[in-house]
Amino acid sequence: MSTTVEHLTLEERRAGGLEARTRAMPDSHAGWKPAADRPDPVALIEEQNLRRDADLVPVRHGRMMASPFTFYRGAAKIMAADLAETPTAGLQVQLCGDAHLSNFGVFASPERNLVFDINDFDETLPGPFEYDVKRLAASLTVAAQNNGCSESDARAITKAGVTSYRESMAEFAAMKTLDVWYAHLAEDQIKQSVTAFLSGAEGEGKGKGNKKGRSKGTREQDGMSGLTPKQAKQAQKRFEKDAQKAHSRTSDQALAKLGEEVDGRYRIASVPPVIVPVRELHTTYGVEPGELEEVVRGQFRGYRSSLRLDVRQLLERFEIVDWARKVVGVGSVGTRAFIVLLQGRDRGDPLFLQVKEATRSVLEGTLRKSAFNQPGERVVQGQRLMQASSDIFLGWSKGVQADRYYYWRQLPDMKGSALVELMAPAALAWYGRTCGWTLARAHARSGDPVSIAAYLGEGDAFDKSITDFSERYAAQNDQDFAAFAKAIASNRIEAIQDV
Repeated sequence: MSTTVEHLTLEERRAGGLEARTRAMPDSHAGWKPAADRPDPVALIEEQNLRRDADLVPVRHGRMMASPFTFYRGAAKIMAADLAETPTAGLQVQLCGDAHLSNFGVFASPERNLVFDINDFDETLPGPFEYDVKRLAASLTVAAQNNGCSESDARAITKAGVTSYRESMAEFAAMKTLDVWYAHLAEDQIKQSVTAFLSGAEGEGKGKGNKKGRSKGTREQDGMSGLTPKQAKQAQKRFEKDAQKAHSRTSDQALAKLGEEVDGRYRIASVPPVIVPVRELHTTYGVEPGELEEVVRGQFRGYRSSLRLDVRQLLERFEIVDWARKVVGVGSVGTRAFIVLLQGRDRGDPLFLQVKEATRSVLEGTLRKSAFNQPGERVVQGQRLMQASSDIFLGWSKGVQADRYYYWRQLPDMKGSALVELMAPAALAWYGRTCGWTLARAHARSGDPVSIAAYLGEGDAFDKSITDFSERYAAQNDQDFAAFAKAIASNRIEAIQDV
């Protein structure tokens, strides 16, 4: 059954954005307070743990216990409940659902070029654009405070990230439709941005930093601690090293790191509890090894059928060699995640795939239920809609057990993430602006950039309002982290750290 798509004029789209202000003015996001009947944050975490592998739940708690920032990374369900009570303008986009700083990074495009984009879509769902902006902005405040930044620096860092989102959305609103769709941040553009940023930082360190001729990004650092010339050079070297490291992350490198050779064949090495190969995994799930073997091959067949015909035929040239359970991330720990080792023409032609369990989005309790009955497909379709370039091996499958669903992708594929916890104030501000641009581009693909830009306006009322929200939410996150630590200390929940 076909549906008719309404095509509004530019004037009508702008008018729609301005009319959205009657539902929530740009400055209405300030003054956030927790609801009087706010759920116990620890109870929400415990609720998530019910369907996770019990032996990994303490590992999840241990990783979240590392700092307020790592706790925030694992607390998407808590924030989803809080966002339900916040004002929204009614402008819908495809949400990442968990757009914190560590869910951005670099990876390979199908053309084997390094690109920067959002890289985690476990919680993706259509919804109000403000949800993602608030999740990103609050993560900037939490990270800045976690890194020892001053109160004024933390505020400036957060506001710069929100300003980047607003100004970038205005740029996308003025672009042609296909230009928005093809917009992306490639490696050479990242290098140019880093060079411009560091040149401005170095100039300021030498006392040459007048506003004339400085980049917009550098101007936004006024009132914020910059980098010394030595720090700028170190940052440049670190970026070049990180880019080089990302290029080296291939299936060949993964085989050298994760594999071992036995009787002339490769297999995945056992490093429990982080990596448990199938030959040892039957004791965890109480299933015979032969049954597990059939399960994974059945999953593989189901996954393969979700791919495009050309990719399906490519994948048929590979055979499964071994597979294992592998612990990943912070918030995902305990959900079922596996790696699969395949080989092509011979043992020197490996391909590693990652299989992650897809659960219901944490936003589905707040927003409308997903249109996809299969959560794995929800993740894949949301990722394809938001990313400028997605993994060709991205697909989904249904588990054998009831209500178990998965999505598949390449494991290494030149992936790399920034070490947010090590960033100086100026570097964190640059990274926040880069993430702000990237989120705006993702929202402009699925939503209406003209309406959103009209709603945001040219002033900084929205920027200030979201910054105020972020400061308040960071304070709440500290309280939740303290409650979480208390629950561990009282043995209400168990934690295993340094895994």
